[in-house]
Amino acid sequence: MLDLVPPADIVVLGKIVGPYGLRGAVKVHPFADDPQDWAKLPGWWVGRNGDAPETWRQTALKSCKLHGDVLIAELECLPDREASEKAHGMLVGVPRAALPVAGKDEYYWADLIGLQVFNTRDEPLGRVLGLIATSANDVLRVGSAEVAARGKDRERLLPFVAAVVLDVDLQERRMRVDWEADW
Repeated sequence: MLDLVPPADIVVLGKIVGPYGLRGAVKVHPFADDPQDWAKLPGWWVGRNGDAPETWRQTALKSCKLHGDVLIAELECLPDREASEKAHGMLVGVPRAALPVAGKDEYYWADLIGLQVFNTRDEPLGRVLGLIATSANDVLRVGSAEVAARGKDRERLLPFVAAVVLDVDLQERRMRVDWEADW
């Protein structure tokens, strides 16, 4: 049985990027490692970027498999291709309590968003605005909301690798990086 009360702490796992086939399946671009483990979850929450958690809805996961770099998922709320076409751009997530505890030096992207970033000289570089998945490694988008509103050219893009990210302190909401302020 599915819980009808949306959680306040939905962790976004991926984004629906298009329909797949004729029966309502969708392609989901994953934002986290081990997306095959998502198939073990009894349901996903579906909503749009910027929606309040109470507007997200839970749906049963009928099937989920990895296909190249995307997941192919069948969701109970998407009965046919027309419904899956309308779902393009929607986000999928789960309550934090449904996720396994992250291992040592592993983080959910949702936990990194908003962290204050300082370099080794204790100079503030901004906050983590988002992450970008690349084939080589994930990339942190660092700046301020004001900078982001003026354009991406004012953001810093930092590789999320051990040589750059020296310390992540989720309790203090801080990240220390080996990156100069004028780079």
